[in-house]
Amino acid sequence: MHHSTDFTLKRSIKAIAFLMFIATGQLVYGQTDKEKAVEKGKEAIQLIETEKVDESILLLEEAQKLDPASFDIPYELAYAHYLRKEYTQAIILLEKIENHKDVTDRLYQLLGNSYDNIKKGNKAVEVYEKGLKKFPNSGYIYLESGILQYNKREDIKALNFFEKGIEVAPELASNYYWAAKIYCRSTEEVWGMIYGELFMNLERNSERTAEISKLLYDTYKNKIKITGEYTYSVSFSKNSIINNNDLKNPNKTKLPFGSGVYEQTLMSSMLSAKSIDMHSLDSIRSNFVDNYYLKGYNKTYPNVLFSYQKKVKEAGHIEAYNHWILMKGDEDGFDSWLSANKVKWESFRKWFGANGLKLDNSNKFFRGQY
Repeated sequence: MHHSTDFTLKRSIKAIAFLMFIATGQLVYGQTDKEKAVEKGKEAIQLIETEKVDESILLLEEAQKLDPASFDIPYELAYAHYLRKEYTQAIILLEKIENHKDVTDRLYQLLGNSYDNIKKGNKAVEVYEKGLKKFPNSGYIYLESGILQYNKREDIKALNFFEKGIEVAPELASNYYWAAKIYCRSTEEVWGMIYGELFMNLERNSERTAEISKLLYDTYKNKIKITGEYTYSVSFSKNSIINNNDLKNPNKTKLPFGSGVYEQTLMSSMLSAKSIDMHSLDSIRSNFVDNYYLKGYNKTYPNVLFSYQKKVKEAGHIEAYNHWILMKGDEDGFDSWLSANKVKWESFRKWFGANGLKLDNSNKFFRGQY
């Protein structure tokens, strides 16, 4: 089973651990059992981080005896068993604390995954559904529900979950990753291009970032064709339905975003590209931002990604940013650009570190907005 667990859960456990232990502050002489449990738990988390799972289980079992009322300790214990592929043991531990007053959405994520790993997919679906009733804004449970459908090759169902996850938890990277992969192999690549780039901004330095960088580059290469000296064809969307979202003006229609706005803006951004490569794509993408605003699409179709690209451009870093986005599609092209532009690159990296794209409920993009 291909789960997001290795990536999202492992990282989150660390975060939960820190929250759990930082809250206790400095430990003083003459510790209570609860404080001793926290100390053991803290040590156990560090052991899990260094993959000493067996030792961590012993410590967590000791901690549980000292503080039997804790939610975090049995949850961590279940996670340790999960890492040892002892899924049934993880399930037993998690079901005991399902109704705990401190329960989090992560319990349902781990419990559903455990059922899926023992080939009880239907039970996993039930668990996720129950989790969503309790935590309707859990990006993690939408993520796992989507992966379950993705593994069954149910792309439409999977997308519904991933996009709902993007809508309710815009800061969580993994839902964008899966949605981009599905859309870039569909006839509506436009959404894959947007979700993929948003994903790269949220998760900058992983194997998945490299995979999506290559996917975006390859999709541009496959979907933009040079048909003559100054003629081009672009194909990122087959949907040509005219939208009308303006209830006050029923006669006022909006162009379909993919074929009407995105493709047309891309087409008018080609200028005199002789080939589609990293260098020309940098120019095309840079022109795209200008044209999007020039045509006023930022008002009819506001988009957090394009407004961020505008910010990058105004700060003088669009060339480096575009090369970063596309670097894995043409590594030789990127390397030769980099060796000629070291100062530009360093300046961008410094700026990018301090001025990353922040996504939250007041600044987000999901396809349903259009």
